[in-house]
Amino acid sequence: MIEIKKSICPYDCPSTCGFLMEVEDGRIIRVKNDPDHPVSCNGICRKTQHYEKDIYSKDRILTPLKRAGAKGSGIFAPISWEEAVREITDRWKAIIEESGPEAILPWNYSGVMSDIQRKCGDAFFNRMGAARLVQTLCSPAKGAGYASVAGKTGCLDPHELMDSDMYIIWGSNMAATRLQALVDLNRTENRGKRKILIDTYANPAARYFDETICIKAGTDGALALAMMHVLEEEGLSDQAFLLDYTEGYGVFRETLAAYTPEWAQEETGIPADRIRRLAREYAAAKAPAIILGSGNSRYGNGGMTVRLIVILSLFTGAWKQPGGGLCGCTPIDRPYVDMDRILRPDFRKNPARSLNINQTASALALSGKDAVRSFYVYGGNPANTVSNQEGVIEGLNREDLFTVVHERFMTETALYADIVLPATFSVEQHDIYRSYGYCTLGTAWPVIDPPGECKSDWDTFCLLARAMGYEEDYFKQTAEEMLLDILNHPTAAVEALPEDKKKILKSGGSIAMPYSDHLKVGTPSGRFRIVNEEMAEPVPRYIPSYGNKREETEGTKALASEMNSDENRYPLHLIASPSVYTLNSEFRDREDLLKGRGPQKLIIHTEDAAARGILDGEEITAYNDLAAVAFQAVVSDRIARGNVVCEGVYRRDQCRGGKAFNALTHERLSDLAEGTTMNDNMVEIRRLTYAGQ
Repeated sequence: MIEIKKSICPYDCPSTCGFLMEVEDGRIIRVKNDPDHPVSCNGICRKTQHYEKDIYSKDRILTPLKRAGAKGSGIFAPISWEEAVREITDRWKAIIEESGPEAILPWNYSGVMSDIQRKCGDAFFNRMGAARLVQTLCSPAKGAGYASVAGKTGCLDPHELMDSDMYIIWGSNMAATRLQALVDLNRTENRGKRKILIDTYANPAARYFDETICIKAGTDGALALAMMHVLEEEGLSDQAFLLDYTEGYGVFRETLAAYTPEWAQEETGIPADRIRRLAREYAAAKAPAIILGSGNSRYGNGGMTVRLIVILSLFTGAWKQPGGGLCGCTPIDRPYVDMDRILRPDFRKNPARSLNINQTASALALSGKDAVRSFYVYGGNPANTVSNQEGVIEGLNREDLFTVVHERFMTETALYADIVLPATFSVEQHDIYRSYGYCTLGTAWPVIDPPGECKSDWDTFCLLARAMGYEEDYFKQTAEEMLLDILNHPTAAVEALPEDKKKILKSGGSIAMPYSDHLKVGTPSGRFRIVNEEMAEPVPRYIPSYGNKREETEGTKALASEMNSDENRYPLHLIASPSVYTLNSEFRDREDLLKGRGPQKLIIHTEDAAARGILDGEEITAYNDLAAVAFQAVVSDRIARGNVVCEGVYRRDQCRGGKAFNALTHERLSDLAEGTTMNDNMVEIRRLTYAGQ
């Protein structure tokens, strides 16, 4: 007999889609979209349509493992959970005794985008007093830039885009990251509305839009300023709205004279006439919506860039119209879950040092009394998804670093572990999910039992807590009891829901929460802050990205010599873009998806390729002061000159020479919120013809 059970997609995507699982004899045989889900009622992405292939993969880890060979060799021997827990906690107790708890560094990020399983480790490591991981890997500069202007104001929920009359999709590959919203934009009732993509290249969603404007990497703020210059110069700004709803408009307006379209043409590569026409088109729309991606925040000027784009969204008064304004930051203006019940900040008795996730390589390179002596990884794969990949690998290769990885597959990071613990999939555990792109909330109960000896993060941390001697009742609960505790202590937003929606949460499923009032501005003054006196830069202005700010070092000289280069210059801006086939370092066990994606590729402008004698499909090398990485060239005229783009994260064993994209990315941080600058790195490229490759 086939049972139908609900679940929720756990992956790093704004939608938290709903699944219907067909279960027969305790085994999932089919995954379908949930037609009752408020976001994904019309379908789910290709990656999750066969989620059962991941769950039942032959490569899944099903028992605890102990390293039996050199680090990185992949040689492990099975052990029991009892042995694993004893070895881990004995080592931790010794480290704490000798060096203090801050010598232990937990590391996790977006492997499971839920609240209980993803965040319960915080309570455990707070209790321990371990080092804090500053989790700013994805787009914190975007969030900080938005908040600097809008505070806690909720932006547009994507469902509200049905009321928009023009769309500027700014730095978003919606085919990979906002599939549900992309479907909505192309509904019959929206097909006559103008849709313009602004991006570093014509990404896979470009074919669904009317026009693509390719922009030089890291210059989006210059375009926003020039558009506002035109709006002011031609009397197209809504001054009444700006005077009523914003602070600092008059001061900021005086700065716009310098930001002419001609100036912006030099910065962005976009013709001045096209900038003027874009500004006029934007002003002519009654309810235009800017759909803001995250890529343009991953630069040294990322926070300022987002500030400027958010301010642009205010300039025509679009926010006062249904569907007008900005989409792509948080649409949620009030908490849905009391997170302190999960995080338990009260458990921490010491302030502890903080180490930034984007600087994992530097953290693992610390020595002496500052050395990280144990590294516990769950819900992440730092050996492939953070900057300076070679530095991270070097750190993981330290014999004096005791590394534990809780995982489902033998990732690049797990290869360097001393102990590997088998992890569950989302369908095998209890959890609660808040979408970060929609106003939705959902709960999920287990659909099937975990195979082998796989355990959830919650169960694993409870085991470790008992072995460490932690007596708090928190660690004696089950994950189901934690979920019920959250539901029994609702926030005001959940308490105000009608009973039918509360019932869905208590039985498993997803609900739509109310949209924000976009003119109820969540700042101290109740106005959008164009000028924000709390910022280091109160008046927004154009700040160049790291871009060509390159220093010649002995390392760059050596690499240039190795490449037989007579110059020490890296003129091409390297950009990461999401893939429609994979997600971060997920789904790389699926041969059907890997075949569709193909080898690690680099998209290059036709003229940039011709200047280097590079042909489409040819093997090439991209290099800078960090590394040299092999790619297959994709030559195109649908990319801004000076940009090169790689889509997706590739396994090291799928890359020639074992180096992937992040071997070329530096650890520098963004201007706001200490975020990643993975899109702000410079490289040179050449045909792959030199020795050793």
